[in-house]
Amino acid sequence: MESAELVDYYRRRAAQYEAIYEKPERQRDLALLRTKLAEVFAGLRVLEVACGTGYWTQVIAETAKSVVAADLAEEPMNIARAKRYARDPFFVSADAYALPEDLGRFDAAFAGFWWSHIPLGRIAEFLSSLHARLQPGARVIMLDNRYVEGSSTPIAGLDAEGNAYQLRHLADGSALRVLKNFPSADELRGRLPPSCSEVKVDLLQYYWLLEYRLQ
Repeated sequence: MESAELVDYYRRRAAQYEAIYEKPERQRDLALLRTKLAEVFAGLRVLEVACGTGYWTQVIAETAKSVVAADLAEEPMNIARAKRYARDPFFVSADAYALPEDLGRFDAAFAGFWWSHIPLGRIAEFLSSLHARLQPGARVIMLDNRYVEGSSTPIAGLDAEGNAYQLRHLADGSALRVLKNFPSADELRGRLPPSCSEVKVDLLQYYWLLEYRLQ
């Protein structure tokens, strides 16, 4: 699935997106993640990439000094804009692979459930774009799904580069093949450039969390 197709998928899925956070068995993990983000981003100027419907934007805004939340899909971001926040974020349409200079520079960044949708061949491109918008010493957190048999949507196939795909069903009855990778902790560490220090990967039951500081 190319970037334009992924954006179209999230536009079509916007109204049902947050249902994934309602699974009872995942509530403990989600509570731990919400606490972690609130602690790490307290008092910082945060850039959130692929903010979607604003689920994590609300968490970050509780303690952050400010939040700029970026996404390319307008429908999910419209849902995010309609929510209430402890501090109002600034929402902007932006490509994660080419974040514009006029966004400024930040001392923290977050991307939730985005890494898994990045083609393996474009991870370095994304990280370069993100890091160009950060100050030296910036804190970065990314989180995403682990593959859990019986809970995760089954893998429907792999492409020649090793990217995994799932078949996602929408409320209108249609189905789309969506890129969804499930990296190991070693794979996450191995994808980071030398400019990343204090790298830590936490593996929860249903999610992984990557944390590091940009030198």
